[in-house]
Amino acid sequence: MCENNHQTSNHPSHFENQNDSNEIPTHVELKWDEFQEKIRGFRFFDPHIHMVSRTTDDYQNMAQAGIVAVIEPAFWVGQPRTGLSTFKDYYSSLVGWERFRSSQFGIKHYCTIGLNSREANNERLADEVMEILPLYIYKEGVVGIGEIGFDDQTELEEKYYRLQLELAKEAKLPVQIHTPHRDKKRGTERSMSIALEHGLDPSFVVVDHNNEETVKSVLDQGFYAAFTIYPFTKMGNKRMVSIVEEYGAEKIMINSSADWGISDPLAIPKTAALMVSRGISHDVIRKVTYENAIEAFAKSGQIHVSDFENGLSSDPSDKFHGNSVLRGGQQPKRNQNSLFID
Repeated sequence: MCENNHQTSNHPSHFENQNDSNEIPTHVELKWDEFQEKIRGFRFFDPHIHMVSRTTDDYQNMAQAGIVAVIEPAFWVGQPRTGLSTFKDYYSSLVGWERFRSSQFGIKHYCTIGLNSREANNERLADEVMEILPLYIYKEGVVGIGEIGFDDQTELEEKYYRLQLELAKEAKLPVQIHTPHRDKKRGTERSMSIALEHGLDPSFVVVDHNNEETVKSVLDQGFYAAFTIYPFTKMGNKRMVSIVEEYGAEKIMINSSADWGISDPLAIPKTAALMVSRGISHDVIRKVTYENAIEAFAKSGQIHVSDFENGLSSDPSDKFHGNSVLRGGQQPKRNQNSLFID
């Protein structure tokens, strides 16, 4: 264990230079080429990112920054779905179109499938969703049940959380738990207690959106502790560096959870650059930004490092249901610093 240097500020931080002191400066920012140099040679795996909400520019930047694989959990899309067909279309996009779109930019795409906690409060619709989940969780590229758990910590949220834990046990799939934004510590403890009550092996469970008040209990009980680097509302990367310095790398992973809100799909490589500046070893950085996520979700039997460690080759002529991402023979990378759009 390293000395505890917790940064408790809730303000966001991104890639920043490290001076000779023990403090991480808040006023010096790396230029893009300096940032790239910090992370040269690293590969990154983002185990929680909502690419359905992101653009092709994001995919291009992610690939350039060394992100070679992602997991996209099923989640709340910002407003309530109104019928079962909308869930079917959404789940189909996670195992179909988004998987194809990601591959066109050289990034391997996996997903987790589940009924999110917010929509678990619509009991009629939730019952219908539970009936179709088995149609999706065995599909290629599905590496777990998620993200599931608590939001407002209601009785209905608990009901469908328990049902999905049983589904995960039956399918022998990892579980990706969403811990609540409000009353997080109680919600996290409740999530873990119920998982253990249902007989889940903690090594099959990733508890996400941790912070300083939850991490010790999560690790002590044998669960994976995931941290979301998301400005203002979850965890800044200076605070994340301090957590890694205190707790080490075992069973800790970092993700961006980048979605339709103010978020950053480069959160992992930026945090890695900050860790390099802080003097954290490359082995530790690789574990929390790449290896631990693979270890956790490879229990699904779906993840094979050889599929993505050297990137994916893309063919601009490939199509999905007749539609192309790289239209007209476009290349997956272009000079975004150019004034001209040719």
